[in-house]
Amino acid sequence: KKWVDHCAVFGAPHIRVFAGPVDKALDLATSRKLAIEAFEECAEYAGTKGIFLGLENHHGIVTEPEDLLAIVRAVKSPWFGINLDTGNFYTDDPYADLAKCAPYAVNVQVKVDIQRRNDTGKSPADFNRLIKILRDANYQGWVALEYEAAEDPWTGVPKYLKQLGEAMA
Repeated sequence: KKWVDHCAVFGAPHIRVFAGPVDKALDLATSRKLAIEAFEECAEYAGTKGIFLGLENHHGIVTEPEDLLAIVRAVKSPWFGINLDTGNFYTDDPYADLAKCAPYAVNVQVKVDIQRRNDTGKSPADFNRLIKILRDANYQGWVALEYEAAEDPWTGVPKYLKQLGEAMA
């Protein structure tokens, strides 16, 4: 709630939140239940400030899209959705999984690489395909480039921003 207050001061419309790691002392169902309760409480507070909470698909109890969607659908708040990170699903078909989650996105972070479940390395993200997924979901929010590639960011970021802009044109 303190960070929601900080967002309100800055005029930010969204704050990303995390569900946490798989706790060896708790089963997935219990972890999910506790997360849902906490997110409902925080989303209620965030809504009073006009701020969306975006649960990032960031490992832990939301590693798989079905687990992420189970939480998002269970939280009873219009102020809660997904902070969709295009590089965080290491599944058999990340694009299909991103398409399942895109209708719930309140913010999108595009990475320049995609990695499938059993790949030994990353492959370049298909920006045209990612933007089509967002358009098909009628996504209307921000799209940020989250750059984590090995290439020097002073050369990589401008290049990828140009490609992303072309895909969005």
